[in-house]
Amino acid sequence: MLTPELVARIRHLFYAEHWKVGTIAAELGVHHTSVFRAIYGAERRPPPQRPSPVDAYVEFLHQTLQEHPRLVVPRLYEMIRARGYTGTLRQVTRRVARLRHPRSKEAFLKLRTFPGEQGQVDWAHFGHILVGRAKRPLMAFVMTLSYSRALHVEFFFDQIQESFLLGHVRSFAEFEGVPRVILYDNLRSAVLERCGQAVHFNPRLIELSAHYHFQPRPCRVRRGNEKGRVERAIRYLRESFFAARPFTTLEDLNEKVHAWERSVARQRSWPEDLTRTVEEVLAEERPLLLPLPQHPFDSTLLVPVSSSKTIYVRFDRNDYSIPPEAVGHSLSLLATDTRVRILQGQAEVASHERCFGAGRRIEDPSHVEALLKQKRQALGQTPSARLLTAVPQAEEFLHEAFQRGESAGSQVNQLLSLLSQYGAPELRAAIGEAINRQTPRASSVAYLLQKRRRMRGQSAPLPVDLSRRPDLADVSVTPHEAETYDELSDPPSDD
Repeated sequence: MLTPELVARIRHLFYAEHWKVGTIAAELGVHHTSVFRAIYGAERRPPPQRPSPVDAYVEFLHQTLQEHPRLVVPRLYEMIRARGYTGTLRQVTRRVARLRHPRSKEAFLKLRTFPGEQGQVDWAHFGHILVGRAKRPLMAFVMTLSYSRALHVEFFFDQIQESFLLGHVRSFAEFEGVPRVILYDNLRSAVLERCGQAVHFNPRLIELSAHYHFQPRPCRVRRGNEKGRVERAIRYLRESFFAARPFTTLEDLNEKVHAWERSVARQRSWPEDLTRTVEEVLAEERPLLLPLPQHPFDSTLLVPVSSSKTIYVRFDRNDYSIPPEAVGHSLSLLATDTRVRILQGQAEVASHERCFGAGRRIEDPSHVEALLKQKRQALGQTPSARLLTAVPQAEEFLHEAFQRGESAGSQVNQLLSLLSQYGAPELRAAIGEAINRQTPRASSVAYLLQKRRRMRGQSAPLPVDLSRRPDLADVSVTPHEAETYDELSDPPSDD
């Protein structure tokens, strides 16, 4: 029987003097199983195992074997060597054998990653804000590198596919590289459909992954803990940055969060070694990230638009102007988070700063001026335009007549008749006199014209009978000054 004194003696010899179990049993005359019970308790426990260099790569080996179960050990060995493994092939062989034939139905492994291997991505909702008359959701795109815990944040006013892609592009540029695998929740921007382990990724995400050479990987259903590092990064973002943080515009908010990333988030302690900062570990991880391609991925939103009547096209609850000659044609609208460009074929016809309000009209002054120029040219085809072209004073005259209750259409017709009888110079003088006398009526102008002719001793002009040629009633002929005809009738000079 093991007395408390004997147990204390055995534990002293084992832990303090570092005697072996067999030596203690021989010295004290007890069975070695009794020594084990005194040291480890009621059940025998094996001594602690020494750490193996393969331990850091078990999760990678496990996932790779799930996707490629027939992959041979030498190839797995080369893959983890490229990721920093320094152990032997034999150690990998033993560990792969245990992974291929696990003792239990499901293995639970501690999530461990190594430099440049994995990134995690998710959206975070930060409420709604008013932009003019529009209520917009404030969304944060968050990417974190699983090894260094470095994070990058981009705020958007939406959660569309193009914003999702743009968040990747800017994160890769900030990290100066791309992780080999990016882990996603089952959000619509990444996963269109899944049936068991079969997944249909969003085609635009596939284009992005082909451009940057990374592998998209979704979390398993109801396994949100697999992307716990980006979840913790979002919680850290809410508590350390967003709480009680004032901002004026979306650009201002993004500038402030990027400054916070560099001055606060990357200066915090690295969870794996509190003596190092995230910035120091990120500098170690950067050379192991995949290199950036020569050109960034184009994440521009492309929308077909057209305008049948006005010089405006509708996009995101606002109207953007186009040149008059583009009205009625099929156009393409390209939108980023800052600009809206409109193309006709391959040619750009308009470019505007993007507006996130609602019910706004964003105009280019040159488009409006071009339309007004066309309208002024078209005015010459109407009766009132013919009158105003010949007698500019008629505009003021008609305005005064309308204020006194006269019919504008009737006044125009009467003045056009007087124009054809007396000519533009006489009508201009008579209209000017009628305005001065404050008698803006066509009958007053007719009286003044007759009076001026009587004073000069001229007879009234004879009316032209067009009953047989009604098609000539609407013909507009611009009258010329009489001096022009006098010059034509004069004999040519010697010069």
